[in-house]
Amino acid sequence: MIINEELFVLEDQCKRLAKCIIESHTMSEYMKTKKQMEQSEEVAKLKADFFKKKEDYEKIAPYKEYAPGYKETYLAVRKAKRQLDLNDSVAAFRIQETQLQNILDEISRELAQAVSSEIKIDAGNPFFEKGRHAGCGGNCHGNRKQSI
Repeated sequence: MIINEELFVLEDQCKRLAKCIIESHTMSEYMKTKKQMEQSEEVAKLKADFFKKKEDYEKIAPYKEYAPGYKETYLAVRKAKRQLDLNDSVAAFRIQETQLQNILDEISRELAQAVSSEIKIDAGNPFFEKGRHAGCGGNCHGNRKQSI
């Protein structure tokens, strides 16, 4: 890559775009909910419980149903994960995280399409229908080619 004035202009534009995102209401809400989640004692307890149960499960997972207490341990992990996910602070954070990710996905899609409609993007969101998935290019993800 040749470093010239155009590269510096692009870098400046990227910095301005990043600044706009950082100063956005969505980012502000994301940071607020993240801070609330990180400061919540209840979330800390739920996370510790989940990680302990997950660690217990990972010790016996390779043996599956042959390990004593496998099913109970597996169900305990799922229950702990569900309790963590349904916590109000965690749920609020996840909603804001998804909204921020959607904005970043849309920016990526629009930038790629402005350059060329042939550029494939991987939005990271299976429900992001406007862009093409940059995966295998096979029959998955609805990229099926019609045969004549």
